[in-house]
Amino acid sequence: MAFLGATLALLVWFVFLLFVSVWKQIQSSWKLPPGPFPLPIIGNLFTLDIRNFPKSFAKLAKEYGPVFTVYVGSRRIVVLHGYKVVKEALLDLKNEFAGRADIPAFEAHQNSGIIFNDSETWRDTRRFGLTVLRDYGMGKQSNEERIQRESHFLVEALRNTNSQPFDPTFVLGGGPLNVIHDILFHSRLDYSDKMCQRLLHLYNEDFYLLSSPWIQVYNNIGSYLRYLPGSHRKLLKNISEAKQYVFEKVKEHQEVVDLNHPYDLTDTLLIQMEKDQKKKKLGFNLENVTVTVADLLFAGTETTSTTLRYGLLLLLKHPKVEEKLHEEIDRVIGPHRLPSMKDKINMPYMEAVVHEIQRVINLVPSNLPHVMHEDIHFRGYLLPKGTTVYPTLDSVMLDSEEFPNPEQFDPGHFLNENGKFRYSDYFKAFSAGKRVCVGEGLARMEIFLFLTIILQHFNLKPLISPEKIDTSPLTVGFGTIPPIYKLCVLPRS
Repeated sequence: MAFLGATLALLVWFVFLLFVSVWKQIQSSWKLPPGPFPLPIIGNLFTLDIRNFPKSFAKLAKEYGPVFTVYVGSRRIVVLHGYKVVKEALLDLKNEFAGRADIPAFEAHQNSGIIFNDSETWRDTRRFGLTVLRDYGMGKQSNEERIQRESHFLVEALRNTNSQPFDPTFVLGGGPLNVIHDILFHSRLDYSDKMCQRLLHLYNEDFYLLSSPWIQVYNNIGSYLRYLPGSHRKLLKNISEAKQYVFEKVKEHQEVVDLNHPYDLTDTLLIQMEKDQKKKKLGFNLENVTVTVADLLFAGTETTSTTLRYGLLLLLKHPKVEEKLHEEIDRVIGPHRLPSMKDKINMPYMEAVVHEIQRVINLVPSNLPHVMHEDIHFRGYLLPKGTTVYPTLDSVMLDSEEFPNPEQFDPGHFLNENGKFRYSDYFKAFSAGKRVCVGEGLARMEIFLFLTIILQHFNLKPLISPEKIDTSPLTVGFGTIPPIYKLCVLPRS
């Protein structure tokens, strides 16, 4: 019996040494960036904190440098950490780093649309999509008017809270949802409408689930976990339900679309689909149109509403910042005139606060994963074809040399010595390069206008003293999820 045990122990030891030997040979021949030693099957899961991958990446960067390798399961991930290396990859080598890695949670969107598409159609889809978005005012005056119109309904919804405590999640979400809904479908949803509430619930829950520890693991080794019970099943169901809503709207448009006079972005995509099909071109089909619209509806709703929600919490924590914002709004706009984007040049403090909110919360801290389509040499290392790459955004926006005390919320990070707005190239809330957020112009406009309009009409009142407010995220993964909280909004006039 003792002999059998010793033999088994020697066999395990031999297999382990063989694995180490093979691993070192592979590592040496490929010249991969350095990193912690991975275990069979699980990779570096014991090294990484699955509750906060970005924190783990920052810790590993101190040990291995700005370019390092980790394994989640069998997936090889190269992490880029710091301004110089992220900029080099996303801007200087933007074509080489343009691929989108597989994200199993979004299997219903893969190989179609704009965000999660890594098929042959992606470049044409994105190029045409950006053109259409510009035509429909992405970052232009028509969208400013949309936001201003929607702000009336948002202010009324806030006023209807009657100065009583409320959770701002779904009230604030209604504004961004209706702006993008109008761009896509030429219609809006009443805040009390069941479909409005359902979409907001789905998107809010999806963003939370995407950032949960289980989904961090699932998105890297999903093929092994797909048929097991877990929150990924709920997430996949939610994403399919939201996609079905979009599909039905697209079909409604298809029945009545005027090929010469599109009324909204969906009409324009359907018209392009007809052209592509007549030319027998690999481009838009019904699936690609549906997923493109679904991508825009989800991203255009949840990212902005989460930013606004986290922003109000930061202002509750820092009442002196809110006080300065009120002073600037009163001086530049007054109590009655509708704020516009023309006011921004005269509101450096608001502009600084908007940027600081986005910098501190780091909404998508590790960025969406990229993938290498070909072997490339990068900073003396070989990144083999198929390697997943995370160009981390938090490592740029929390740079201590550019932003002293980077963990602290301080609008002064974006102000010069004269109190004027200071642009920083380290502000990368929307990523950069070929995969930069297509809705950046709209999101910037929404955050500025909605926040200005809210503070023009209301004072924010916390339920506890500001010193006791905890602004730490609920969880950090795919996104940074703000804690659940309530507040009161008190009419200023």
